[in-house]
Amino acid sequence: MDDNPTASHYWYPSELDGDETPRERGIAVLQAFRLYRAAEAAMRRRTRDSMSMGENELLVLRYLIKAHGEGRLVGPTELSRYLGISTASTTALIDRLQKSGHVVRQPHPSDRRSVHVVATTQSDHEVRDTLGQMHKRMLAAVEGMSADESRAVIACLGRLQQAVDEVDAHAPDPRAEQARADRV
Repeated sequence: MDDNPTASHYWYPSELDGDETPRERGIAVLQAFRLYRAAEAAMRRRTRDSMSMGENELLVLRYLIKAHGEGRLVGPTELSRYLGISTASTTALIDRLQKSGHVVRQPHPSDRRSVHVVATTQSDHEVRDTLGQMHKRMLAAVEGMSADESRAVIACLGRLQQAVDEVDAHAPDPRAEQARADRV
């Protein structure tokens, strides 16, 4: 991190000039991803607002539409696991979506004791209408990439995913542990 208190770029510089170090290039890449994530989060808020839904409701619809496209049946327990919420909360969420006409509960075709949840055709169209143009713009933004550029971005995103997946909220930070040991 830049120790200059007058630096104006938060944690990361805003652009590269060609004379940067590998660390500065890495920081600039992280800044670009941070800005993208902020823009994506704002888009998701606008989408939820335009559909009058909460985050979990929209996540459930997208999950159900994807599962339907894959020919998979999804039950309430799977939705609970996917969202990381209790079965009671999942039931309430499904109830709200059913009341608004976005999902239906259907008997499972082979297990009469269980049900699966399906997004309605109306909600499929609503999600596609709401997100379709955004997906087209995103695809247009990356279609012109060369094969090498695509591989580089995919590899970078894979490494970043691995880095954040390795975070253990309950594990002590080894740098903090070392800093404490150095002070003693």
